[in-house]
Amino acid sequence: MRVKYGIHMMSDLNDHIQLRDDDGELRPDFVHAVEKYLEQNESREVRELVLPLHESDLADLFELLRHDNRSKLAAVLGDDLDLSMLPELDEAVRDQLLHELPSKQIIQAISELDSDDAVYLIEALEEGDQSEILDKIPEFNRATLQRSLDYPEDSAGRLMQADVIAVPPFWSVGQTIDYMRETENLPENFSEIYVVDPSFHPMGYVPLSRLLRAKRPVLIETITQTDHHLISAEQDQEEVARLFERYSLMSAPVVDENKRLVGVVTVDDIVEVIQEEAEEDIHRLGGVGDESLTDSVFLTTRSRFSWLFVNLLTAILASLVIALFGATIDKLVALAILMPIVASMGGNAATQTMTVAVRALATKDLGPVNALRVIGREFLVGILNGLLFALIMGIIAYFWFDNDQLGLVIGLAMIFNMIVAGLAGIIVPMGLDRMKIDPAVASTVFVTTVTDVVGFFVFLGLAAYWLF
Repeated sequence: MRVKYGIHMMSDLNDHIQLRDDDGELRPDFVHAVEKYLEQNESREVRELVLPLHESDLADLFELLRHDNRSKLAAVLGDDLDLSMLPELDEAVRDQLLHELPSKQIIQAISELDSDDAVYLIEALEEGDQSEILDKIPEFNRATLQRSLDYPEDSAGRLMQADVIAVPPFWSVGQTIDYMRETENLPENFSEIYVVDPSFHPMGYVPLSRLLRAKRPVLIETITQTDHHLISAEQDQEEVARLFERYSLMSAPVVDENKRLVGVVTVDDIVEVIQEEAEEDIHRLGGVGDESLTDSVFLTTRSRFSWLFVNLLTAILASLVIALFGATIDKLVALAILMPIVASMGGNAATQTMTVAVRALATKDLGPVNALRVIGREFLVGILNGLLFALIMGIIAYFWFDNDQLGLVIGLAMIFNMIVAGLAGIIVPMGLDRMKIDPAVASTVFVTTVTDVVGFFVFLGLAAYWLF
């Protein structure tokens, strides 16, 4: 939970305000005050406002500032800039600051941060800059960071914290406690101690709570828990997140290809992974890729254009279907009025099913074992919703146009399109996933095309057959 700070505004802003509002967001008047002082080159006032901020609040402030003001704020703070806020930043803002900060500050940040946060910063740099920064870091730290960088992106090896406490099983509780008290280079926060054999293979772990309750002479092996879940350093971070969720883990040891302990993944990192993956799926469903609010107009336009162009092509396909029944529409204008309703209802129904299906595929809750059962459920849901909305639209069309035959046509079209929408919403994502194509990216276009084409074709086809 983030703390709210009382900030005394300088100059003409003399009100005593809170940093965050009731929704936990930075207050606009605080952000505007910072921007005003930056634009007026009032460095002292800026520093008095910003220096007391927590690292998370400082990161939020940087993200809310305009592009040029971020650079000004970093320059005003200088060596007093809290570098621990860098891993909290949105990628676009982080990349901007890393490009503009002096090398000495980046080196300082990487040296002071936990290894997982340091890797997060280094991997954002270009290869030449990475080599330059790594060459200026102490050899031991450099080797640790380089090892993590050698693992694939979005893998446990990139996510893990390399600093881990490992002890042999023949140590006593007293020896272990003394070791932690006397050793300087230990992780700042940890909840478990790992027990390893001479080859550094994990044998189990000892929770701190269990260690502190044991007597000093007790051997570590007698209080070691062996029900640990080993994670491969090359395992995808999304799979690691599912493991944490399934077994309610707080941390888990990471091992290399030889099953030797190389680090630990903690739950705070997994929370960020879950948030990132969920955000990624939502963005891809909307066809916006990895877009963020801090991206420039050019980058945002470029990321959206490709899928909008595909949507244009599919819309043209739907229009060609309508063109096939141009003569039928000319005979009864009511068909042109009702067409969007059929397509819209099918599209919305398909989107509902598709959203659930894509997320279920991402979390592995939907697979070969339950696929037929879920498809059958969506088929029945499509029939029931189709019947209900067919009744509603049939009545509306009858009283609207005083034509019972038209009400029957749109009712039948609604039933058929709702069934197709439900099936397309689940079969299309499953088919794409089976072909190793990300369903979050491609499903929307295909599903929308199916519902539009089928909706128009069935509705106009029934009208041509039944009414004329």
